[in-house]
Amino acid sequence: MPDPLFRRLALIGIGLIGSSVARIACERGDLAEQVVVNARTRKTLDRVVELGIADRVEADAGRAVEGADCVMLCAPVGAFADIAAKIAPHLMSGAVLTDVGSTKQSVIRDVGPLVPAGVHFVPAHPVAGTEFSGPDSGFITLFQGRWALVTPPPGTDEDSVAKVEELWRRCGSMVERMEPGHHDRVLAIVSHLPHLIAFTI
Repeated sequence: MPDPLFRRLALIGIGLIGSSVARIACERGDLAEQVVVNARTRKTLDRVVELGIADRVEADAGRAVEGADCVMLCAPVGAFADIAAKIAPHLMSGAVLTDVGSTKQSVIRDVGPLVPAGVHFVPAHPVAGTEFSGPDSGFITLFQGRWALVTPPPGTDEDSVAKVEELWRRCGSMVERMEPGHHDRVLAIVSHLPHLIAFTI
């Protein structure tokens, strides 16, 4: 088995994507030595414990990220700025901060200025999903054969980008590096294709 990519992976939010990553991390053992989960409600955290998909749960996002060398934002994109502001003072130097949001330019605009010096921000978008949400919705094969688009801003630490790419490969994804603006244009076209096709029938 390959060595773990990270010592401690903190997942902020535990819906479909976050709980799938948590399951894979626990199953494989080579994403991180320890998985910490943060969620908004005690009920959700209790369910995470029942499911056995984290080594530790934390109700406070700041405490969740302390000592984590990888922090993954798995909450709704609209909450990222508030979360980033809360966790910024607690992020350790050298940590990788990544996300799973479906838009990238807005995430970089909202989160980028809040990232402390010495923390490496590597936005990403695993293109996978179902209609379900919450900690019970995840499954270990969610990312198999699906694309994970990694969208680092110019000047991002190359080692950190490579680690995020490898994390998604170990989750089963096909990985493509993409410029953030190009990502958003491509995804906008793809999301409208069904409507365009229906309109032409």
